[in-house]
Amino acid sequence: MKIYVETYGCSLNQSDSEIIMGILKENGFEITKDEMSADVIIINTCVVKKPTENKIIKRLEQLQKSGKENVLIAGCMPKVIQLEKKFPKFSIIGPNQIFKIAEIVNDVITGKRVIEIEDIKKSKLNLPKLRTNPVIEIVGISNGCIGACSYCCVKIARGELFSYPMEEIVNEIEKSLEQGVKEIWITSQDNACYGFDVGCDLANLLKSICAIKGEFFVRVGMMNPINVKKILHHLISVYKDEKIFKFLHLPVQSGSNRILKKMNRFYEVEDFKEIVNTFRDNFPNITISTDIICGFPGETDKDFEDSITLIKEIKPDILNISRFFPRPKTIAEKMEKLPGWKIKERSRKLTEIFNSIAIEKNKGWVGWSGRVIVDEIGRNKTFVARNFAYKPIVIKSDENIFGKFINVKVIDSTKNFLIGEKI
Repeated sequence: MKIYVETYGCSLNQSDSEIIMGILKENGFEITKDEMSADVIIINTCVVKKPTENKIIKRLEQLQKSGKENVLIAGCMPKVIQLEKKFPKFSIIGPNQIFKIAEIVNDVITGKRVIEIEDIKKSKLNLPKLRTNPVIEIVGISNGCIGACSYCCVKIARGELFSYPMEEIVNEIEKSLEQGVKEIWITSQDNACYGFDVGCDLANLLKSICAIKGEFFVRVGMMNPINVKKILHHLISVYKDEKIFKFLHLPVQSGSNRILKKMNRFYEVEDFKEIVNTFRDNFPNITISTDIICGFPGETDKDFEDSITLIKEIKPDILNISRFFPRPKTIAEKMEKLPGWKIKERSRKLTEIFNSIAIEKNKGWVGWSGRVIVDEIGRNKTFVARNFAYKPIVIKSDENIFGKFINVKVIDSTKNFLIGEKI
């Protein structure tokens, strides 16, 4: 039996899909990239943003219109949005049902409709996995979070924080390195709160990971400022290990303290700046990634100008700009919305400002040389490598350098990436 898996959303969702494919393959199913030949189609959904939700709903409607019945909707969306009546012939599971995925798929094949979305508190580590990129291991370290952001519905989908045992995480990474992995992605809803429910923290986990023998890089994913502040100095200490990419994804969401309070973020702009400045003091070339939501309910022109001022001051390397869209079952859904045109206008303005920052930041890397890991195959004999600061460097090579550590020199730059040559 052939299974086709389609994934939307974050790296944690990507990891879930790899586990789904791994379990199914181990149970005798064939994973196919050909949707038309598949006996079951699995759509692993995301519900963070309204545009993504719209895209997924349109995709499901197309499958329904085509007459497909053996469709399994998985991921976060079923926990937040009622899909049972809209797609009466499709099976539906939540993000924590993947432990039983082989049994569920067998039911779907026999014509049984499955609907299971209850929470299951269980580690997803050390399960079979079929990596989409053989060089990268995506390691989920926990499920859920301790936040209460007024705009976010992921808490509804993933629940309260449930940290996985440190020993299991380390074992998972050791096993993946033996299989040829060179890059580890640490991921969750909020990496910074890892271990708060079991008496440990992210810094201790990273220290244990870095103690593993071998040459590899570790990318630490998104961390919320309120929780980074609790472990800041311990985190700085462990970040000094050469195995950790000097990369910090720290979403601020707004440059206005008034709006941050309405968002239930529980920190102020000054806290965010303190964290960024502390990291930069210790790692001058660190890549800073942050997020801004444009047009949050009640955001005035002054509030938005505060966000612009912050971005001009911090000069992040990466800026993820989102227009506010109300999400189901959230506090912000009931707040008075700004006009759509105003939100778009603010998004465009911030994008223009950041683009000029990104161009200048990347120009500063021209002339740099050093060791990188080649973790992606590009087009037309190109490869993408990452340096110590997780900067993407595009390299043209007739030789297959995928998965190798090589030395490169940066010879040019664009807004989104650097251009290098092998040395």
